Amino acid sequence: MNALLTDLYQLTMAAGYWQAGKLEETATFELFVRRLPPNRNFILAAGLQQAVEYLLNLRFGEEEIGYLKQLPQFQRVGEGFFDTLRAFRFTGDVFAVREGTPLFPGEPILTLRAPIMEAQIPETCLLSTVGFQTLVATKAARIVEAAGGRSVVEFGTRRAHSPEAGVLAARAAFIGGCAGTSNTLSGMRYGIPVFGTAAHSWVQSFPNEIEAFRQLQNLLGPKTTYLIDTYDTLEGAKRAAFLGEPFWGVRLDSGNLVELSRAVRAILDEAGFPDAKIMATGDLNEYKILELVAAGAPIDSFGVGTELATSSDAPSHGAVYKLVELGNGEQRRYTAKFSHEKATLPGAKQIFRFADSDVLARANETFAPGCEALLRPVIVRGEAVGREPSCAESREYARASVERLPKKLRSLFECEQPYRIDRSASLIKLSEEVSRRER
Repeated sequence: MNALLTDLYQLTMAAGYWQAGKLEETATFELFVRRLPPNRNFILAAGLQQAVEYLLNLRFGEEEIGYLKQLPQFQRVGEGFFDTLRAFRFTGDVFAVREGTPLFPGEPILTLRAPIMEAQIPETCLLSTVGFQTLVATKAARIVEAAGGRSVVEFGTRRAHSPEAGVLAARAAFIGGCAGTSNTLSGMRYGIPVFGTAAHSWVQSFPNEIEAFRQLQNLLGPKTTYLIDTYDTLEGAKRAAFLGEPFWGVRLDSGNLVELSRAVRAILDEAGFPDAKIMATGDLNEYKILELVAAGAPIDSFGVGTELATSSDAPSHGAVYKLVELGNGEQRRYTAKFSHEKATLPGAKQIFRFADSDVLARANETFAPGCEALLRPVIVRGEAVGREPSCAESREYARASVERLPKKLRSLFECEQPYRIDRSASLIKLSEEVSRRER
């Protein structure tokens, strides 16, 4: 894991901590979302596995150290700092919610406690991987909700912001509820089911459509899905029916999907293939799918690409990584920001989830039975704790967790009554004390 995959100021601050003799201080940071993206009533946490892998493998090699040495920002830094980088290992603790956990503004996705330099350097990468996958998992949950029980497959790698972003988007989309992905590497890495049909170029490469379909059927047998809109959608459906079994179904990629799906369904049924499936693709999102389902379109599954892999209507959110306390030996100082619209709460926290509300409390608090403490240890003293859930396990956990939310929160539109989040009396008291001290 290349340690230079970070912002420069993380490294200049690390040098400053070293030069100021602060390396013995322990810092606690929290990663959370300040506000929800448009029309979202919750976010779905994802990307934590990659965050853990990053921290456990973070190293500075000689090439990276050599590069830093020649930068003007490090010309006044002693050689001892670079020796510290050579020996760098993450030795701290991380507490995090499970992937697939619905969360709300101000609730920590993860809490990191480590010597201050070890805690500072990871900020950029943690925000990037957790923030991106959380966006996509949240988008996937919305699309799956709109599909109303019909399967959704992630098709977005070709439109993702990089090939690796496509791999991670597929992973996050699966956690968010998609049935699988077209991304083969994501399938191999994470055990996600992979799906694919054929492109228009396949059909165009043969002298006629029927021959293209016949050759695809020879190749894929019962997995065959014909793309039938290259020339004429209804004629394509008739040719697929003419060839008969084995085939899974057909894919519609353009046109009026409500009218075409009804006509294609009639063609397949009349030909004696009532079990043949219809998949719809083509610039779909949760709102278009909701309209198709509401119209009663006989579509069995949806393939969603661009809108999902880029979370196009909300490509970013206010994820932040903020210092909440500092410790040096027996001394501890709680920290917070009080700036307009960017205020934070001091001290490490725990989220206690009840049936219909959450309580944001201090990390050392306990509550009566009937609630669940969401933040759990995943790294302790630089070592992973136990086994992280598989993507399939996280997907099932996400499904069950979202289903437990009030129905209004699963709407595709912002609800008038947001989820209730209370603050414990102890947390309120601490915040007031820090505010008086700092002002």
